[in-house]
Amino acid sequence: MVAENPLTVYGAPWCGDCKRAKKFLGEQRVHYDWVDVDQDPEGLMVVERANAGKHIIPTIVFADGTVLIEPSNAQLAAKLGLATKAKLPYYDLIVVGGGPTGLTTALYAAREGLEVLVIERAGLGGQAGVTERLDNFPGFPDGIGGADFADRLTLQAHRFGVETLQAQDVVGLRAEGESRYVCTADGAEYGARAVLIATGSTYRRLGIPGEDELIGAGIHYCATCDGPFYRGKEVAVIGGGNSAGEESLFLTRFVDKVTILVRGEAMAASKVVIEKVEENPAIDVRYNTEVTALQGDRKLAGLTLRDRKTGKEETITPAGVFVFIGLTPNSGILPPEIARDPFGFITTTPMLETTMPGVFAAGDVRHGSTKQAASAAGEGATAALMIREYLQGME
Repeated sequence: MVAENPLTVYGAPWCGDCKRAKKFLGEQRVHYDWVDVDQDPEGLMVVERANAGKHIIPTIVFADGTVLIEPSNAQLAAKLGLATKAKLPYYDLIVVGGGPTGLTTALYAAREGLEVLVIERAGLGGQAGVTERLDNFPGFPDGIGGADFADRLTLQAHRFGVETLQAQDVVGLRAEGESRYVCTADGAEYGARAVLIATGSTYRRLGIPGEDELIGAGIHYCATCDGPFYRGKEVAVIGGGNSAGEESLFLTRFVDKVTILVRGEAMAASKVVIEKVEENPAIDVRYNTEVTALQGDRKLAGLTLRDRKTGKEETITPAGVFVFIGLTPNSGILPPEIARDPFGFITTTPMLETTMPGVFAAGDVRHGSTKQAASAAGEGATAALMIREYLQGME
């Protein structure tokens, strides 16, 4: 029962390894079909045949007929053909982060003949790659799909000779003389004359009871990745900004109804997004509403809501919940020598250099950035010029 997508994941909502595998595939923008073996007897039979009668999940079946049983992320990366080892020990520039900022810097630098390595823990293209559509990126009057945009940017970087690593976590950064060294989770260390931190940001969590246990089992942070699993059902979206509005509109392609839960008295999204939300009959917006707890054992069963004006509590039971309440910078890997603001965003000089000489920062992870794809690419180009000037000063 392997379907149109290149692989099928057989598992269950309560399975931790299943959540990890689905998260990895989503980050790498690998499309897959999901079969809940608790609900699908035929899917359970596939698992039993692949495991000599045992119920071992996740069992992942690929289009070529091969099967991986409880694979690690490294095994999945190898099967998918993702490069996780660099070709060289030393580069002119290492870019940590493969979103619009990092890839733009990389292609600008490589175009000038520099040896450039990009290291990305998830899929190349960053958050833009898992956004349904970019309607405000210059040069695309009809908009462009996020995955298409990411693929084009990646191909452009490769055309100029940029080397890319995927599914690889950076765990450390240190300075030694005029060199900067980046350490990866597999124990490798790569040196460079300069480093750009373009790690972006991730969606902030609610921090309420039940959240950690139910991630991937009813609680989600990516509508593009997980929205199709709720076809024909009702879901809730938590948040009141542009992301909450835009992702709610996207979800209406699959679900019957979206309820947006907003803490304040109005949405903080742009006028265009608010108008589209108000015009969509499949979307209901509830204001002054706070989610205080998530209920469920192994699978989401309900949300406890509190009216912020009256204090009254109630429970609702959507099939799934999507959380869009802001961003947290991905700066935790950095040493203390690199200064950050109270929220964790990296502070830089006007030249985009951090407090560690030779290490630059740009894009969503930088204090003062505008968190837009177009400005992220613009900062990437600016960073490339600043890094070129820095490298020329070393010669």
